[in-house]
This record gives sequence, structure tokens and C-alpha cells, in this order.
Amino acid sequence: MELLAVGLNYQSAPLAVRERLAFPAEHLTEALHALSQRLKAPEAAILSTCNRTEVYCAAENAQQLQSDLLNWLADNRNIPMHELQPHLYILPQQDVVRHAFRVASGLDSMVLGEAQILGQMKQAARSAEEAGTLGLMLHQLFQRTFSVAKDVRSHTEIGAHSVSMASAAVKLAQRIFGDLSRRHVLFVGAGEMIQLCAAHFAAQQPKSITIANRSADRALALAQAHGAKVIGLGQIPEQLPKSDIVISCTASTLPLIGLGMVAQASKTRKHEPMFMLDLAVPRDIEQQVSKLDDVFLYTVDDLSQIVQEGRDHRAAAVNQAEAIIEQQVQGFMRWVSERSVVPIIQHLQHRADDIAQLELEHAQKLLSKGTAPDEVLQLMAHRMSAKFMHGPLTLLHGATPEEREAMMKWLPRLFNLKHGNHTE
Repeated sequence: MELLAVGLNYQSAPLAVRERLAFPAEHLTEALHALSQRLKAPEAAILSTCNRTEVYCAAENAQQLQSDLLNWLADNRNIPMHELQPHLYILPQQDVVRHAFRVASGLDSMVLGEAQILGQMKQAARSAEEAGTLGLMLHQLFQRTFSVAKDVRSHTEIGAHSVSMASAAVKLAQRIFGDLSRRHVLFVGAGEMIQLCAAHFAAQQPKSITIANRSADRALALAQAHGAKVIGLGQIPEQLPKSDIVISCTASTLPLIGLGMVAQASKTRKHEPMFMLDLAVPRDIEQQVSKLDDVFLYTVDDLSQIVQEGRDHRAAAVNQAEAIIEQQVQGFMRWVSERSVVPIIQHLQHRADDIAQLELEHAQKLLSKGTAPDEVLQLMAHRMSAKFMHGPLTLLHGATPEEREAMMKWLPRLFNLKHGNHTE
């Protein structure tokens, strides 16, 4: 069984490409089933976030799987291959392991050392398990990945001095408005990213916070924590003119806030500045909104410069983390290598069991005929020894000089032989 990963991230692909390849959470099980059936890959998992989409697979023939997987991605997301392929990275076997370890540890994130990606990888593993596509190889890979990420965070300061996406959003808003205490904030969505942003903006004590969400229950819990009010998604048009800051991050596959809606809000606001941050992939806010003079629209990629702050302070931690990861990669590859010999070990065990069973039946027949037990035991031991040694001795006698030389190096280790000692 070989590992293969294909994907793209914020470094290899612009937002416009990433949002086209993104897999909505509610369609993940369906996608995994389609992937498994189309590729005949016994194991598959999909990690899809705002910064990356990656498909992890395990199959007997990774080379054939690679071509099929690329075609499936293009077909499933309706993206022409010539548009998709330049942005993809293809990782075989050991590179898959190293990449997964680095991603979970926050070394491959836009926010170096951020912890959110670990939870997203755990969710990807759970989704694959629920879909029935998480086999032994990927299960072991993900479990080792989570363990490595824990080690990195426990033994290095990789998360120290980290500027989160949420705190970067606050900094960006402050560049436009300065003091946020007189501003009205609208959050669209109530997921993990919005929860993080709400906590950071609430600390600035804005004049009001409003949460628009499809599910009232989730929004109410978040609103109670920050003294906010809750509205439905259908009420966004009437709330926009009252909002100075709009931050959106939902799982919608289509934009929720269009150019016309924002243009009307801007007119009602008498062209007072409006800060809008779209953290969703695919995007919640139409890209054309950025053309409006009084609207400052930013995407997840626009935060990259701010979140890079502090990287120099963490250089030593990165080196420590990479050392931990490299050691664990070698450990995982040893496990993979050991797994490759399991079939031959099982075959040898079955062969030994067959020989033992045949000789036991032969001995029982002799005993039933009245042969003395001591004689039966001695004969049984001799026959078993002869049958066990027949294959190796025949191979040794029939080998070429070069083959015999190689066998002479390995046979003592295989049979625990020591020169000059024939009792072991």
C-alpha cells in the first residue's frame, strides 16, 4: 500500500482557484464515496479549508492513482485541467507523511504555528471514517500526525508571538477607523472563525455587534457571550447600512452579499467608509464590491502580510519543530516498511502450521497402530526438522556463488546461528 497526496494551498494557488476546488463540509461524504468508486482507492480523505484543499489516498498502485486522481478533481469541481494543474502539488509516500506532519504542526500555515488547522485535520479524518474510506494506512498516518503536532506544540515555542487571523482582522480595521469603540460590527456566520473574530472585536468594545446566521441556536449562544443581537441572513440588506465593519465566513457555495446590496448600503450611509472582510472560501462577498470607492474589501489572502509578523522570533522554534517532524517521519516509514513484510510473515506462519498439522496427524496414526510413543516423538521431530530445512538447504545448494555469498550473510541472522555453537 502506497500513500499519495494531491492538493493546493495559499502558496501555490490564488483565492480564485482555491474557492473553485473547495469542498463544502455537507458534500464531503458524497465526494469521498465518488472518489473511492471512481478511483477504486480503498483509502481516501479530503482536507478542505480556506487556505488549502488536499486529497490523501492510499492504494496499491500510486502511479496509476495519480493520473486518475487529477482527472477526478478536475471533473468533480468542473475545472479544466490546464487551469488546475499548474497550481497543484503531488506528493508521494514519504513526502506525504512529512507534509501532513508539517501542516498539522502549523508550519505550512499562513499563520505560522496556528492551532486551528489541527482541528480541521481531525475533522477530515472523522469525515473519512464516517464515509468508510479511512483504512489502516490513513488511520495510522492521521493518528501519528496528531501525535507529532502535540509534540511540536509541547516542546517548541512555535505558537509564540503568533498573530492570529482574528487579531489581524482587528489590526486591519484599526488602520481604517483607528478607535473601534464607536463602530458597529456585523458578523455573517457563527462558525469557529467568526467566534474567534467576535472575541477579538468584542475586546475593543464596539458600539454594537450583530450576528447574522442561518441557524439561530448557534448565533444566540455566540450573541449571549458578547452582548450581541441576532438576525437572519434575509435581514442583512437592512443591517448593512448600519454597519461600519462587516466580517463574513460561512459555508455557502454562492455569495451572500452582492454588489448591488453593498452599493445601496453605501448610498444610504452617505458614503461613510465601510470595512468588509471576507474570510470564506468560496467567497461570501462578490469580488466586484471592491470597486466601490467607500468600501474597503479584504479577503483571507490580504491578511497574509499582517500575520507574517513575528516569524523571525520563531525561527529557532521552526528548526526545532522540523527536527521533531523529521525524526517522526523516519519512524512512520519504518512502520510502513514493517507492514510490507506482514504478508510474507503470515505465509511463513501458515506454512509452518501446515507442516506441524501434517506431522501431528502422521504421529496420531502411528500411535493408533501401537507404535511406541518415544519412537513416534523422535520420528515426528526428525520429519518436522527435515521439512522446515528442505527449502533453505535446496536454495543454498542450488545457488550461484554470488547468491550463496549473500545467503551466508543472512542465514545466520535468520536462524539465530553463531559460529562454533551448534546448540542454539
